[in-house]
Amino acid sequence: MATSTFPRHLRRTLLGAATLTLAATLGACSFGPNGEPPAMPQPAHYGAEPQPTQTVPAQGVTQQFVVGAKPVPEWWKLYQSDALNALVDEGLRNSPTLAATDKSLAAAREQLRAQIGSSMLPTIDAGGQATRNRALAIPEAGPNTFLYNVFVGQLQAHYTFDLFGAARLADAALAARVNVQAYQFDAARRALAANIVTAAITSAALHAQIETTERLVTLANDQARDTQRRYVLGAVSHADQLSAQQSAASLSASLPGLKQQWLTTRHALAVLLGRTPDTAPDDLDLAQLHLPEQVPIVVPSELLRSRPDIQAADAALKAAAADVGVATAQMFPSISLSASMGQGGFSWPVALSGAGAIWSIGASLSQPLFHGGALFAQRRAAIDTYDATVSQYKQTVLAAFQNVADTLAALEHDSQALDAANIAARSAQGVFDETSGRYRLGAVPIASTRSSEQQFRNAQLDEIRYTSARLTDTAALFQAMGNPPLESGSSNAATAAATATATPAANTGISN
Repeated sequence: MATSTFPRHLRRTLLGAATLTLAATLGACSFGPNGEPPAMPQPAHYGAEPQPTQTVPAQGVTQQFVVGAKPVPEWWKLYQSDALNALVDEGLRNSPTLAATDKSLAAAREQLRAQIGSSMLPTIDAGGQATRNRALAIPEAGPNTFLYNVFVGQLQAHYTFDLFGAARLADAALAARVNVQAYQFDAARRALAANIVTAAITSAALHAQIETTERLVTLANDQARDTQRRYVLGAVSHADQLSAQQSAASLSASLPGLKQQWLTTRHALAVLLGRTPDTAPDDLDLAQLHLPEQVPIVVPSELLRSRPDIQAADAALKAAAADVGVATAQMFPSISLSASMGQGGFSWPVALSGAGAIWSIGASLSQPLFHGGALFAQRRAAIDTYDATVSQYKQTVLAAFQNVADTLAALEHDSQALDAANIAARSAQGVFDETSGRYRLGAVPIASTRSSEQQFRNAQLDEIRYTSARLTDTAALFQAMGNPPLESGSSNAATAAATATATPAANTGISN
């Protein structure tokens, strides 16, 4: 009789609970904000001034700003340098920082899997117990002490019905936070590539500057010695001799700092690649790097979908909205169902026989009545946190717009400065070549040749600096554009954050 009654009562209980769950879930959506990001202004152009369609030509290259184009995923390959591509690939493979971020993301996904499994599905446990007991004697029954054994083995099931969506919203909040980590991993990967490119270009430029500065130091020392000899002969004043000596010493003093910057950059590049500083890679040839001539400019509305930092802020907003729903749902009743079935008895034969069959089924209802105002305070705190997250999202978007505006302006000004520096360097080289020719003919003294070469080398230094700035600022603009937006229906783990409240597991590649 017990065996037939148990399933019937269980079916009735489950059916009633399922009906209540469905009704409550349909109304749970009003427990908190929907998590949609606030509307943001869409500027006509990023900067204070309209962006040009192209830069001025510098070193024979004009960069074009392609408005509305999609971001380039592996943009560093546009520099057309196999050595640079190899450095980026090595860094993406071997960076300990990136590997740690990846493992942290994997751990967060497993935590989400665990929470979904424990909150949305029943728990079933098996247990066994064997005890020997001693009961106190009852004076009315006699002085003997009772000794007896108890043998029990059973399956226990427990399930809490998510009537008002507390568990579902908690899972959605955690799923959104996993999405935040996924977008942060994506941002870290892109930042690592950009840092490697920037460090490699900067190191190559510093190397070229050191070589040019060393030549300038040699020229200054030659000029100082020549002035010293002329001072001894009485051809120049003592002030001229001291001035030449001071110029040579000042130039020599700038060289150690330049070498320190170069070594520091090389050491940083080695660590970015996952190497020790003593195995830093050789410098690239700055002249062999090809400047990308077409740079995509994502329109502001698409930038919200392409930048990982904005996507992470959006996911954080959804998590905060779900937290408000959780805090609200905790004020409503909670119903739990528990059941167990097994065998038990005072001896093994009885416990294993039909007479030892045991089972139980029960339901519990709890309704918070008085918690000292804690539940209301928690809900207000969740709402305040959500409002703060909305403001953080707005600030992230504004900062992204500023980042793009700054890099666009930097590229335009880099081109203008490089064009002027290139003209100055070519002119100074022409003067140096002509002066050298006249010196070989005996028309001018060696001092004139040194002076013209010094002017040429100084102009060359400026050209190297602006060439490096143009290359690195181009990398910064590619980085600022973000990733190409994923099309709808993509299976990427960090997408579909807007549907986290419906299917939280789908957002992070987790299946039950």
